[in-house]
Amino acid sequence: MTDTPPTEDPRRRGTQRADSLVLVNTGDGKGKSSAAFGVMLRSVALGWPVAVLQFIKSGEWKVGEEKVGRQLGVEWYSLGEGFTWDSTNLDHDKEVAQRAWKTAADTISAGKHRLVILDELTYLCTWGWIDTAEVVETLRNRPDDVNVIITGRDCPQEIVDIADTVTEMRKIKHAYDRGVTAKKGIEY
Repeated sequence: MTDTPPTEDPRRRGTQRADSLVLVNTGDGKGKSSAAFGVMLRSVALGWPVAVLQFIKSGEWKVGEEKVGRQLGVEWYSLGEGFTWDSTNLDHDKEVAQRAWKTAADTISAGKHRLVILDELTYLCTWGWIDTAEVVETLRNRPDDVNVIITGRDCPQEIVDIADTVTEMRKIKHAYDRGVTAKKGIEY
């Protein structure tokens, strides 16, 4: 960035439209899911059918974005078992994750939704709970008009490589660092 506004058009010449895109929001900063839910609202406003699949949050979480999404007709699946540090049986959680991925793969392959958000999917790949190669294959073979957003820290390189757009959220500072817990209405 410079101190002066640009005077030349920065847009690339010869651009083309894509039938669909794969986007990744990753990194250690906040806002990965929030950015995806912003796109969710944009898509709903265009009349697109949208599905959100959450891989960590369970149905017990009552989050604002789910409430609004459901009111707007978004198909919402909270498929996880919650935070792993609260788990009493990680093997069970892994089985749940594998079933959740099957639901996600079927949702993508069905082609019913123009946007599918795979919230916190990266963790399941990083932990080895689901096969990253299978995720990549599903993304590559998705129907032409199905856009996918994947969120979560430490996105596997194989997914980064096939994604069209990858954004890394970088933490500069966070209230949690000074002992402030997550704030309802801001972080959930």
